[in-house]
Amino acid sequence: MEKLSLEAKRIMIERFEKDNIIALATMEGDIPYVRNVNAFYEDGAFYIITYALSNKMKQIEKNHTVAIAGDWFTAHGRGINLGYFGKTENKDIAAKLKKAFYTWIDNGHNNFDCLSI
Repeated sequence: MEKLSLEAKRIMIERFEKDNIIALATMEGDIPYVRNVNAFYEDGAFYIITYALSNKMKQIEKNHTVAIAGDWFTAHGRGINLGYFGKTENKDIAAKLKKAFYTWIDNGHNNFDCLSI
């Protein structure tokens, strides 16, 4: 993986270390699927919260290669399922996601018993 310059790191934190809408692309066979997701950036990774049984998670399970695009930004990398939002191992990132997504995370539509991050 290429290392980011200090200026690039500063820009990434400034632009993406908060709730952002980005496009996430996955593949199923030879067909690409793109959808907008809420994302939070930290330390070289984008995090999203989604339903564990969603098509995007099924597609990432079969093919870990993903691509993303936001305002003036595109990238590709490896999608990883961190598992249940409430897992002990996810405590730190879950707290950051709750803070970043505060405007909608507790709106009554989320069931954290079956989500992956």
